[in-house]
This record gives sequence, C-alpha cells and structure tokens, in this order.
Amino acid sequence: MIPTLTTTAVTLEHVSKIYPGGVHALNDVSLAVEAGTFLAVMGPSGSGKSTLMHCAAGLDTPSSGKTFIEGTEISHLNETKRTILRRGRVGFIFQQYNLLPSLSVADNITLPLRLAGVAPDHAWVRTLVERVGLADRLHRRPSELSGGQQQRVAVARALVTRPAVVFADEPTGALDLRTAREVLDLLRTLVDELGQTVVMVTHDPGAAARADLALVMADGRIADSIPHPAAAVLARRLTELETE
Repeated sequence: MIPTLTTTAVTLEHVSKIYPGGVHALNDVSLAVEAGTFLAVMGPSGSGKSTLMHCAAGLDTPSSGKTFIEGTEISHLNETKRTILRRGRVGFIFQQYNLLPSLSVADNITLPLRLAGVAPDHAWVRTLVERVGLADRLHRRPSELSGGQQQRVAVARALVTRPAVVFADEPTGALDLRTAREVLDLLRTLVDELGQTVVMVTHDPGAAARADLALVMADGRIADSIPHPAAAVLARRLTELETE
C-alpha cells in the first residue's frame, strides 16, 4: 500500500472496469493527482471519463487495480466503509445541484457534517460562505436562488468537511456562460488560494482550460495528458478522437 504521508491526493494503479457483456469502460488506467492541483478529464461520449471519476471517488469499485485517497486504499473497502470515507475525505459537485429544497442555504451547506455526526466548524463555514458570496443568503431556500447561486451552495457543501479532493461532474453544464465562468473562477480560486484539489469531468474545452492539467480519455484509456491546456488545443484533440 502507498504510505499515508503523501502529497498525492488521488491515485489509480492499473485500474480497469469491465461491465457485463465485456465492455471495458476503463482499461489499465494509472494516474496520480497531486494535492492542491486542478485536473480536468475530457473525452468523447463513452470514453470512460465518468467511470474514471466514479472509481477514483469510491462511488464504484474497479474490476481490477487499486484506487487511493491520500494514500488510503479504498478499492478493497466495503460499501459502508467507503461511505464513511467519502463523507469525510471527498466532496462532490454535480451538474444538478442536488440541494434539499426544504433546507436553508446554511443547512444545505452543513448537511454532510450532520450526516457524519460532526459539529460544524463555524469559522470555516463562515469562511466558505464568504468565499462563495452567500453570506447574505444563508436563511434562504434553494428555490429563492439563481442557478449560479445554487451551484455556489453546492461548492460550499462540497468543501465543508475539508475534503482531500473535490470531484466535480459537469459542474457548469446547467449554467449560462457568464455564470459558468463565475463558478470556474471560484473553483480556480479555491485551488490557488486554499490549496484544494479538484478533479473535474467536463465536455467543455473552455472549462477544462482552467485546469492545471487536462486528461483526454478515449476507449477507456488516457489518450493525452496536456499541462496548462488551451481550449483550442483541447477542442481540436476531441474532434480528432471523435472522427477516428
């Protein structure tokens, strides 16, 4: 097992995922995500990008290989233990905000702590709501917020447990261009100023260009690894893969 003391937030070692019928969603993928970095994962439909995220986050188990969060192997854990680890060490942001409509903004943000039976760190919660620009909306319900504001609540909720890594699955897919840029600016700031590790799955080359590194998936493998990616380069590479 990889030692616990590590600067690697997420590690995959020769991970494969085979679904019934022999479909190889992932094929011998190895990956190390350094702590405090922003990684984007792209690829055509069916390339394996979502499966990679699900295995890396402990939402699914690989058919073979190992996955680690901060040096702790999670691929061998049963579902109960994986759930406990995810609550404390992994944050999630989805395209649909998945907020509870009956709860206030404040209660939605602190929900992961209540589920884990942990008292909120009020200073940290205050820092988060100020960072995401929601300090004056804590008592509102999700229905009283714009889409961008709801996604900001989801970002704060993902960070409230101080996770080792935040996985963002198409976090700007339901937003208009201006609001999407604001959310991406927020994620970039969290990486640069708070040292948060972010792994984002996206189909948008412009969004992926905000990352430190972009992986381009094809046929269950990593086809390209592009540091400091440019949107035009990513768009061209995706077009090439889709026409091969």
